[in-house]
Order: sequence, then structure tokens, then C-alpha cells
Amino acid sequence: MAQKNITERQLEIIEASGKILMEKGILGLTTKNLAKEMHFSESALYRHFKDKEAIISHLIAHLSENITHRFDNILKSNLNPEEKLVELFKSQFRFFKSNPHFIVIVLSDGLMDNSQEIKEAIFQLIQTNTKTIKQIIEDGQKSKIFNTEIDGEYLVHFVMGSFRLQMLKWKLSNFIFDIEKQGINTMINLLKLLKK
Repeated sequence: MAQKNITERQLEIIEASGKILMEKGILGLTTKNLAKEMHFSESALYRHFKDKEAIISHLIAHLSENITHRFDNILKSNLNPEEKLVELFKSQFRFFKSNPHFIVIVLSDGLMDNSQEIKEAIFQLIQTNTKTIKQIIEDGQKSKIFNTEIDGEYLVHFVMGSFRLQMLKWKLSNFIFDIEKQGINTMINLLKLLKK
């Protein structure tokens, strides 16, 4: 899925950035390495993005748009709130299993410290996830599927915190275990805690 207002060449650069992230990590994502991967000069790279920060911000925006598209389709489905939450996480784990470089970006320590642009892009991504999960949980509480004794806002924190911890464990293990299988098992067990 192509991001709005982005050229084909910019998308190619974003995808090449993902490859470098997996091979060399966040410190390896330099304009020099990226230009080499793209087979053109660093100056040519600057015709498409003003700097490395802009590339990372676009990469996060690309991820956010992809998530929004997938989440919207799940929200529009005829599934009940519990099924929607399971489907949402299946979709997430499946996507990240095929695109682990996005986890390298989102969970990189210190990435936000020196960049307001990246901080805002990651905050927007969190807002996208929070809004959808909150809607599903509140629908589940109205349907008496999920616990109504705990405020929906806190349940969202439990869900997102569990997801983030699962992804962090996967990243720290160098992606050696099957995130789709283990992630879904974690979320199904979490659902048992959320239900009435």
C-alpha cells in the first residue's frame, strides 16, 4: 500500500531503509549506506528526502497508514469485539513478521530524543493504535464481553503494553521465534483477563 503524497522513488528509498535496518541496525542507516544500496549518490538522495530524519519519519508514516488501512477493514467487519481484537493482533503479528524492520525503528532507544519530527511521527502511530483498540474495547464493554469494572482506558494500556513487550522480546531475540504464533497465544491469554 503506497503512502499518500509519496513518489515511487521515495517508496523505494523507504524500502531500502528497511533492508539496511535489518542488516545493520539503526546506526547503520546512514545516507552513505542508503545511497550505496540505491546505487546512486548521496546528493541524489537529498533530492527525495532532506535528511535521514525525514526518511525515518516517512517510514513511520508509511507504517501508520498501513495500520490504519488494516484496522479500518477489521472495524467494518461483522465480527464481535472479541473477534475483532483477535483479528487486529493477527493482522499486526502477520505484518511485522513480514516487515520486522518497522519494529527496529519503533523500538529503537534514543531515536526520539533528538528529533521532534520522529517523536511526532511515533506519537501519531501510537494514537492510531490507541483509537482503534479503545473503540473495540468500549464496544466489548457495552456488549458485556469485556470487564466493565475497569475503565476502558486502562484496558487499552494493558493490551498495548502486552503487545509492545511481546514485540520487544522478539526484537531482543533477533527475531528468532515465530512472532505470529507466540504473539497470538499471548493475546488470547490476555483476552481471558479482559473478559467478564
